[in-house]
Amino acid sequence: MTASVKRASRPRLWPLLALALLVSAPSRADSIWADPLRTANAVTNTPATALLAGSNSCGFSPQLPNPLTLLDAVERALCRNPQTRQAWANVKTQAAALGVSRAAYLPTLTMGGSWSKTDNRTTYPDFPQADSSLKTHSSDINLNLSWVLYDFGLRAANLENARQLLNAANAAQDDTLQTVFLNTVQNFYQAQAAQAMLAATMDAEQAAQRSFQASEAKHAAGAGTLADKLQAQTSYAQASLKRAQAAGDLQSAIGTLAITMGWRPDTALTLADLGRQAADAPLLQQAVGDLIAEAARTHPKILAARAQLKSAQAQVDAARADGRPTLSLFATGDRNDTPINQVSSRQTIASRSIGLQINIPLLDGFSRKYKVRGAQAQAESKQADLDNIEQQVMLEVWKSDQALRTEAENLNTTDILLRSAKQSFDVAQGRYKAGVGNILELLKAQSDLASAQQQRIQALTNWQTARLRLAASLGQLRMDGI
Repeated sequence: MTASVKRASRPRLWPLLALALLVSAPSRADSIWADPLRTANAVTNTPATALLAGSNSCGFSPQLPNPLTLLDAVERALCRNPQTRQAWANVKTQAAALGVSRAAYLPTLTMGGSWSKTDNRTTYPDFPQADSSLKTHSSDINLNLSWVLYDFGLRAANLENARQLLNAANAAQDDTLQTVFLNTVQNFYQAQAAQAMLAATMDAEQAAQRSFQASEAKHAAGAGTLADKLQAQTSYAQASLKRAQAAGDLQSAIGTLAITMGWRPDTALTLADLGRQAADAPLLQQAVGDLIAEAARTHPKILAARAQLKSAQAQVDAARADGRPTLSLFATGDRNDTPINQVSSRQTIASRSIGLQINIPLLDGFSRKYKVRGAQAQAESKQADLDNIEQQVMLEVWKSDQALRTEAENLNTTDILLRSAKQSFDVAQGRYKAGVGNILELLKAQSDLASAQQQRIQALTNWQTARLRLAASLGQLRMDGI
C-alpha cells in the first residue's frame, strides 16, 4: 500500500491511468477477471445440472424423439421450462450478491484527473503598453485508497446474510426442479392415459359396431326385434361420441405436456404406450414416520426456509453493528500543474498522505434502535414460516404415502375387474350369436368391459403418479426413479 502511494506521488501518473482503463475495459482474459472472488462455484452450469449428469446435460437435439418417453420429457422440461431457468437466474443473482459482500473486505482504489487549457488576456485601455496574455494548460491527477480495517462485525453479518440467501436460492432451485419434474410426470402420464383411453374407446366403438351389425342382421333375417336393433344402434352412437371426446382430451393433454417441456402447444408429440405393468415402489417398504423424519431433514422447501431464517438472524446482527464505530486506512497521492504567469509559467505541487480514520456514530434520532427491532420481528416471521413449511411438508408426505397405498389396492382390484369383464363379454357375445342371450345382456357386458378398461388405465396412471408424488413430497425425485 505504501509503495502504491509513493508511485502515485511521482510526476508521471499517466501509465497508471492507462492501466486503470485497461482493467475497467472488457478483456480477452475473461478467466482472470470473470470471477475473482470465486462465487460461481455455487452456481450450476445449466438450469438442470443438479438432476442431470454432465455439464452439457441440456445440449439436446432440436428433433424430438419418436416415440417420446417419460425420461425424454423430464430432461427437456428441466432444461427448457421457464420456472427452472428463472430459479437458476435467482441463484446467479445471489452468487453475485455474495461477491459484493466479499468485496467489502478489500480496499478500494480510485483515480481521478483533469486537464484544462487556459487563455488569459489582460488589457488596460488607458495604458496599452501594460497589456498581457497567457496561454497555457493546467492538469491535476489524484489517486485515493481506502480500506476498512475494523467495523465491529458489520461486514461479517452482511457476508453471512448473503451466504444464507445464496443457500436459500440453491434450495429453492432444487425445489423448483422437483416441482417441474413432478408436473412433467403428471402431464406425461395424463397424456399417456388419454392416448390409451382413445385406443380403448376405439376398441369399444368397434365392439359396439359389431354388436349393431349382428342385431341388424338378426332383424333383417327376422330372428331379432327392431327394439334390439335400435338399442344396439344407440350404444354404437354413444361409443362413437366417447371416442370423439377421447380424441379431443388427448390433444389437450399433449398441448399441456408440450408447454411443460418448453415447446409450443401445437408441437406434434408421439408418446410411448402406457405400460401394462406397474413399476416397483420401494418407498412403500419404509414406515411413514421414517419418511416424515427424512423429509424434515432434507426437503428443499425446509432447507430454503432454514436458510431464510439464518439470513434474517444475520440481518439482526448487521442492524446492531451498523451503529458501531468503523476504523479505516486511507492514502492519497496528488499531482497538480498550475500556470502562474509569463515569467514562471508553471508550478508543480505533488502531495501524498496516509493515515487512519475512525467514524463514531453519536446520534441518529434512534433510527438504529428501530431497525434492530424490525430485523428481530423479521426473524420471528421467518421462524414462523419455517414451522409452517415443516408442517406442510409432513402433511404432504403423509397424504402421498396413504394415496400410494390406496392406489396399490386399486391396481390389483382393476386387474381382476378387467379380466372378469373380458370373460363376461366373450360369454355374452357367444350367447347372443347362438341365439340364447338377448341384446341387453350383450350391451351390458360390452359397457362393463369398456368401463373396466378405462378404470384399469386410470389405475395404472394414478399408481405411477402416486409413486413419484411420494418421492416428490420427500424432495427425492431422481432420474433413476423413473
